[in-house]
Order: sequence, then structure tokens, then C-alpha cells
Amino acid sequence: MTGSLAGRAAIAVLALLAGAVVGCCTVLLHGYWWGLLLGIAATASLLVVVPGGWWRRLSFALGWVAVAVLLAGERPEGDLLVAQTTEGYLLFAAGVGVLLGGVVGLRRHPDPVTGPESGPESGPDRGSGSGSDSSSINGRSASSS
Repeated sequence: MTGSLAGRAAIAVLALLAGAVVGCCTVLLHGYWWGLLLGIAATASLLVVVPGGWWRRLSFALGWVAVAVLLAGERPEGDLLVAQTTEGYLLFAAGVGVLLGGVVGLRRHPDPVTGPESGPESGPDRGSGSGSDSSSINGRSASSS
């Protein structure tokens, strides 16, 4: 169990760092139209690729949002990296979307083939009491070849 926890923690740290790097690049390039599109596309593709869970997708999303919020604040010189422009508001909307994408990945989704109630023993052709012959293959009896 300890090795498993250490592995999960390492994956969480790597996902957090990956989110922070992609978020930083997105914030730094959001002033250019192509930079904002590239940052959102990279973020969305990574949210799709990274499996859901507390240790993976949520860590990625938290790293992205944390860096975006940290860099959005006022700098010591008094200027801002994220101004109150259309690009800035789109960046913050992307941050909300990233956070939602990380949270949605926490829920276990049922298998679309077997459904939420069925286990490995039950299924459409496993003789679950629906009156089907357990020796039938593709709707035909196994004895009639």
C-alpha cells in the first residue's frame, strides 16, 4: 500500500507540474490570438488524454489554475500580465473550464456496454434470466450450425 501511495503521489506531482507549465505558457502567450488558441488547445487535449481521478486530471487542473491565478495578480511594478481585455476574460473562462474538466473526471462513469448495474457475470448474452438460451450464439442455437 505504501508503494502504491508513493506512486500516486509521484503521478500527482508530475501532473501538477505539467499543469503549471502548460498554464504558464498559456498565460504568457494569451495576448496573441494564436497563443491563446494554442494554449487552450494544448490544455484541452491534455485534459482529454490524462485519465480522470484525484491523482491525475484534478492535479493537472489545479496546477494550471493555480499558475493562472498567481500570474494574473498585480506585479510589484504595478502592471498586469492578464489585462481586462477580451483575451484576459477568455483566459479566465478557460480556467473555469479547466477546473470543471478536472472535477468532472472524478466521477466514475458507467461502462456504456454493460451499464452501471451489471457486473462481469451479467450481460446481454450471459443468461441473466431474460429468457435467452445460454447456449445461443448471435441469436442462433449452438446445436444448429
